[in-house]
Amino acid sequence: MNDKASVSKELNAKHAKILEGLLKLPENRECADCRGRAPRWASINLGIFICLQCSGIHRSLGVHISKVRSTTLDTWLPEQVAFMQCVGNEKSNNYWEADLPASADRSDIAKFIRTKYQEKKWASRYAPQPAPSNMAAETSEFGAKADIPRKARKYSLEEEVFNEQPPQFPSSTRSRGVSLDTMDEILNLPPKNGLTSNPSVKKKDDTKDLFTLLYASEAKQDRTIVPPSRWATFE
Repeated sequence: MNDKASVSKELNAKHAKILEGLLKLPENRECADCRGRAPRWASINLGIFICLQCSGIHRSLGVHISKVRSTTLDTWLPEQVAFMQCVGNEKSNNYWEADLPASADRSDIAKFIRTKYQEKKWASRYAPQPAPSNMAAETSEFGAKADIPRKARKYSLEEEVFNEQPPQFPSSTRSRGVSLDTMDEILNLPPKNGLTSNPSVKKKDDTKDLFTLLYASEAKQDRTIVPPSRWATFE
């Protein structure tokens, strides 16, 4: 879906008023390149207002250098208007014309524009280029978070909360079977003296509990121990 289709007539009218107000600022009353009066065009990725003649030259540079829009005829997106608010002709020229000599010739405006933006001959070597990626939306009153469409946000509110504090799950422990010693306590049987944890080691036990009697009886009869599955029938 085209992003411009999501701009309502009311929002488009609001954009037009904002752009009109920007064009009335002293730094934007002249074309950013040829110094012509009353510019009505703009480069939305350079953040400058330009005249009709210069807009044609900017188009010839390609959209990878300059993206041209009309301030009165085209539909603008909120982030585009916000970027124009953040930059403007003065701030942009502080970067692109940082090393421009006072005697620079603007008579061949096409050559001047190509040298300025394509060759970057006079661009600042110290400051970063004003670009949408370098401008935070919060620096513009119009580009506050509240004005950014929800679909353009990277995370929803629930995702932000989830990322800030991952859910904590209580550690679970496995339930283990009841040991023979615990069974003795439940049955109130006396402890088996000398019983080791190693079932292969057999020791004599004089305590006459249920298990000792069973083992003693089996040993005297010299029988093979029946499988555990048949012990359930023993009475």
